[in-house]
Amino acid sequence: MLPFHLAFRIDDIESTRAFYAGLLNCPTGRETENWIDFDFFGHQISAHIGPRPDVVLQTRVAGIDVPLSHFGAVLEWDRWHELSERLAAHNADFVIEPQVRFVGEPGEQATFFVRDPSGNALEFKAFRDPNGIFDAGSTAATPAEAAQ
Repeated sequence: MLPFHLAFRIDDIESTRAFYAGLLNCPTGRETENWIDFDFFGHQISAHIGPRPDVVLQTRVAGIDVPLSHFGAVLEWDRWHELSERLAAHNADFVIEPQVRFVGEPGEQATFFVRDPSGNALEFKAFRDPNGIFDAGSTAATPAEAAQ
């Protein structure tokens, strides 16, 4: 599989470098005074300095409000636990604390959301069964979600 590319907005280069290269261990790539690239778990992400949006949108997943605009990575189960523990030890800005959802269902997954220094939401997941990543059984709305 070829890597994907994602460009996103940041406040400044140095706090972004500290978060992605320092805390997440993502190697840096090319950069200028206005943007910096990272190897984000095998994919290219480009962080560009720009204005913050006026509104932060949310949606509901498994009965929890999650940031509508987010990106992240699917990790191996053990690597997800290592990363969640490292972020907790560094007092990361968790939007949603590490947890396992859809327990016992197809698509059972560990997940957490964290914000980078510029306020961007990232989700990190790990599937108990990696074959369940695209399993449609895990996307059904809860009764409360269906009523909204």
